Amino acid sequence: MQKRNFTGVLLMAFAVIAIILCLFAFPHDGLQAALRGVSIWWDVLFPALFPFFVISEILLGFGIVHFFGTLLDPMMRPVFRIPGIGGFVMAMGFASGYPIGAKLTSQLWEQQLVNREEGERLVAFTTSSDPIFLIGAVSIGFFHDASLAIILATAHYGGSLLIGFMMRFHGRKSVPTPQKSTSGGWIWKRAFETMHTARIHDGRSIGTLLSQSILHSLNLMFVVGGLVVFFSVVLEVLTSAQVMNVLYVLISSILQFIGLPHELSQAVINGLFEVTLGAKAAGNAPDALALSSKVAIGAFILSWGGMSVHAQIVSLLSHTNLRYLPFLIARLTHALFSAAIVLVIWEPMQIFRGSQATFFPQYEPTSPVLSYLKLMLPVSGVVILASFTVIAGLFTAYSLLKLVYEKVGGTR
Repeated sequence: MQKRNFTGVLLMAFAVIAIILCLFAFPHDGLQAALRGVSIWWDVLFPALFPFFVISEILLGFGIVHFFGTLLDPMMRPVFRIPGIGGFVMAMGFASGYPIGAKLTSQLWEQQLVNREEGERLVAFTTSSDPIFLIGAVSIGFFHDASLAIILATAHYGGSLLIGFMMRFHGRKSVPTPQKSTSGGWIWKRAFETMHTARIHDGRSIGTLLSQSILHSLNLMFVVGGLVVFFSVVLEVLTSAQVMNVLYVLISSILQFIGLPHELSQAVINGLFEVTLGAKAAGNAPDALALSSKVAIGAFILSWGGMSVHAQIVSLLSHTNLRYLPFLIARLTHALFSAAIVLVIWEPMQIFRGSQATFFPQYEPTSPVLSYLKLMLPVSGVVILASFTVIAGLFTAYSLLKLVYEKVGGTR
């Protein structure tokens, strides 16, 4: 064990030294990449994530998360094998994007509301892009076509649900977290009682809760921004040093093997490190390439998330016992699913593209912060409601199938 740890540390040291040498060799490229990373953080990530970081802290302090947990428990446990409180994480994760799902999951783990296996299932399928970024930045900003949003959203969020179904088999022998509310009565009454108990247990005043939520969220935003800048710089200097050539050849071969243009290898490489850079490269790929292939690669990048997002997840879960490997496998599987879904639904979805753009709020590339604020509330609100609707629909389907199975003589 000690030798293996020493080997890992040694490899990490060599990698850091190599990056430092590349920075010395290509200081201008590193500086430009850092400036681009800062611009991405300020123009895209800060306005999209910071309000949700603060809101999630406040909702936990007020016990509203526990309220929804009690309401959704009968639905989430049979469908995804996670406590009902995971339904709220699912809705917030889909509405606000990575890394909100991991942040909320780590807080639930701290409060002993989920165990390790349940937390790993939850993080695996609630880590997704937010609809504001998917619509405003990717569909309109990078691909310059708002009608692509429904295709990307179907592939991305549909893939997330598929990962949720698959992850229910993860840790099948683990003991589920017991329900906190044992009192009988109407479920709404139990939900309000759970919320009241959680609020009393928290004990912070409104002013203290608000100030601490802002401070914690600012700290987390600087961590997110630092990781985006770091991976932007690493990708740029390694590219300048020709270190990435081997990876380019490998990715090009894989793309040609599966029938996609090898010219999209640049987008895939960028997306492996940072999702924004990868999605932008996919959208700016040559016009001669098939649009379906470019959108499929964009969906792949959105679902993979980039090593920058992976590093954010690892940092958020570092104080828990949740493992990274299940998350890594889920991200790769989600990315493959999303790309495949785009290629499958591309032709059938063409009939919806003509009139779809009129339903989206306007996005102004020259004023990204204001545009994101205008997009945030209506789009995220729709996603939250849609997430709860999907949960209820899945539970209804599960209940009907179970009833039919029992009627024909099956056992549970």
